[in-house]
Amino acid sequence: MSAIKLIVGLGNPGKEYEQTRHNAGFWFLDELAWQWQAVFKEEKKFFGEVARAARSEGDVWLLKPTTFMNRSGQAVAALAQFYKIKPEEILVVHDELDIACGRIKFKLGGGNGGHNGLKDTQARLGTPDFYRLRLGIGHPGEKALVVGYVLNKPSAEDRQKIDDSIAKALQGMPRVMAGEFEDAMREMHSK
Repeated sequence: MSAIKLIVGLGNPGKEYEQTRHNAGFWFLDELAWQWQAVFKEEKKFFGEVARAARSEGDVWLLKPTTFMNRSGQAVAALAQFYKIKPEEILVVHDELDIACGRIKFKLGGGNGGHNGLKDTQARLGTPDFYRLRLGIGHPGEKALVVGYVLNKPSAEDRQKIDDSIAKALQGMPRVMAGEFEDAMREMHSK
């Protein structure tokens, strides 16, 4: 079983997107970096902000692509290829419309559910077989409303639910990092 060597938070760069639902992956990574005392710095060759966390299980790279969501895979593939990180050693953290706001799901592989960041990451890695931490943001109800929904700020109540789910996901990270994926899944999926 492979250990996680790269954790990617998906989002869009820039002040105008900072507080939008689509940036839930960035929010998670900012919290993780703070806990792990890792500092992000811009790395042009990796198309994103990168931090290296020295962990007991070895170095773990944290990546926030600055390519915009639709080209997230460009950053993921660049860093993974440079450090010879296999897809199954990658965890991608992203917002998820198909999960109720405040819920989380952890899994290996699967489809992309129309998520452009996942779609590009799968295409660039050549496989869907990487871990995903899906942070539920809920669905606006109609497909036509999705773009406006993900690119807007959640209500204060929804933001609190998302923040609470991030806190819960962070509690499960020691199990993820120890390779105890089934236990991490059970812990994160419980209410």
